[in-house]
Amino acid sequence: MSKPTSGDFSKTAGWLDWYAGPSTPRFQLPAGAVDAHCHVFGPGAEFPYAPERKYTPCDASKHELYALRDHLGFARNVIVQATCHGADNRAMVDACLASGGKARGVATVKRSVTDEELQALHAAGVRGVRFNFVKRLVDFTPKDELLEIAGRIAKLGWHVVIYFEAVDLPELWDFFTALPTTVVVDHMGRPDVGKPVDGPEFALFLKFMREHKNVWSKVSCPERLSATGPKALPGALDAAGGQGAAGYYQDVVPFARKVVEEFPDRVLWGTDWPHPNLKDHMPDDGLLVDFIPQIAPTAELQRQLLVDNPMRLYWPEEAN
Repeated sequence: MSKPTSGDFSKTAGWLDWYAGPSTPRFQLPAGAVDAHCHVFGPGAEFPYAPERKYTPCDASKHELYALRDHLGFARNVIVQATCHGADNRAMVDACLASGGKARGVATVKRSVTDEELQALHAAGVRGVRFNFVKRLVDFTPKDELLEIAGRIAKLGWHVVIYFEAVDLPELWDFFTALPTTVVVDHMGRPDVGKPVDGPEFALFLKFMREHKNVWSKVSCPERLSATGPKALPGALDAAGGQGAAGYYQDVVPFARKVVEEFPDRVLWGTDWPHPNLKDHMPDDGLLVDFIPQIAPTAELQRQLLVDNPMRLYWPEEAN
């Protein structure tokens, strides 16, 4: 059943709606686990989508996000500002404020943001800003403007989240390494998993992390990166001979596992719900959770990935 977009908006043609009936994960998350990358969309009637947006999604409210959190077994969320809302952070801030302290946020801001506005975002739970370099999703922002923003948010103890594609890392290297904060890379910089895990493209990303101890990586979104599948489709729980997620997105596993095992104290994981701009298929979020042991095979790695690292970054006042 198609999900609505409220307000005076129409969904982008061919938009894939998030799946409303996720399976219950077989993998039991460690106590205190954090979904460290998710979004809210609108609802459009309450929080209008940005005029400059490149897509119009179905609504995906804070209530639906938190119902998913509880169903999957997470304790907390990190809500990343969705590009369809531009630099209007109201939907994300509203979700953080409604969470009872169980959510933190990553905002999108412009050079014109005032110190008072930054302080208000901090009070609401924002702990980072996102810089998006995926050209099909956002218009280019001058690097000097982004560096100025990074310098200002560094004083608040925030970090910078960067979203880019692997082929663009060489030209962005000097900018990324000049950032004065912790830097969190979305989805391993979107590697081409059809290329060798030990090939030069992914080697450059690993070098980026090795040489710059302030760089972290999210190892999420196998559904975006996988070229050969199989896909974690709704109803496919036993598609791999009763092995659950063991058969899904296997081409992504060597890349994510390498990052988790080499940098266990600098990795994060998130559902990416409600999965904006997927073109091929919409995954079952329960099966995405079941994918985690494939890339973090020990209880210690799982705890670092899902609890210790996100708590240290987003709730440092509570982290041990």
